[in-house]
Amino acid sequence: MRMTDDMQALRALCLEAGAVLLDYFHGGVAVESKADDSPVTEADRRAEAIILTGLAKAFPGVPVVAEEEVSAGRLPEAVGERFFLVDPLDGTREFISGRGDFTVNIALVEKGIPVMGAVYAPHRGSLYLGRLGEGAVEETVAADGAGVSGEVVPLRVRAEPKVPPVAVASRSHRDAETDALLSAMGVTDTVSVGSSLKFCLVARGEADLYPRFGRTMEWDTAAGHGVLLAAGGSVCRLDGEPFLYGKRNQPHDSDFANPGFLAAGTADLVRAAAAKVAEASAAG
Repeated sequence: MRMTDDMQALRALCLEAGAVLLDYFHGGVAVESKADDSPVTEADRRAEAIILTGLAKAFPGVPVVAEEEVSAGRLPEAVGERFFLVDPLDGTREFISGRGDFTVNIALVEKGIPVMGAVYAPHRGSLYLGRLGEGAVEETVAADGAGVSGEVVPLRVRAEPKVPPVAVASRSHRDAETDALLSAMGVTDTVSVGSSLKFCLVARGEADLYPRFGRTMEWDTAAGHGVLLAAGGSVCRLDGEPFLYGKRNQPHDSDFANPGFLAAGTADLVRAAAAKVAEASAAG
């Protein structure tokens, strides 16, 4: 993948925001509750402010939908066909619990598809970047977020899923529907990890399937989705239809809300999982 100026801009913003998150992670931060009872911290807000300022400079005129801005009631009047989705701290519960699976997420969406994705896990020192049609990479970053301390390696999904497939599931949001699907798919090996890193494990070829039945928001998934697509993976809704972004004018409190989805290393595996979901739905 060519590291173009726009990808460099996303990389730099991830590193800057991630450094702020690490400061709070090691130093402690007060936790508040938003209207939906989800947690938020000053780390979320500071990291988001950095990203918003940087995107405005690097991509003037491109609308940005960011989690804390939306929570405060500040949304672009229209997002159009090209806009950014930002989650400055995905995995806030992981963050406040002292676990390192939190990430910074930035995605560029065009015509409903995340065409660029950046996912940075500062505590792990891993930065994932992808551009649709050009590929994806993983970069090892120094513990202080200052720069590269290891190699930059290309990411590619596992072309032939293991039999049975290896699944990745949420550490905090595992549910009975997920367990039923994994059982129907014959899954015996499951990796649990927080935040958007689930997409990245599939992109790395360490897992084959990531199903999600519960509620997520577009900023939770777009960056990881973008990395996975760039690495050759596939994502669809539970019914097998395309999984798209920019969902507006939905029922109250549902703007930018996602339906359930299936993410996998191959389109064949996504289709097989969607068929199992349909079978379960038909059986009642």
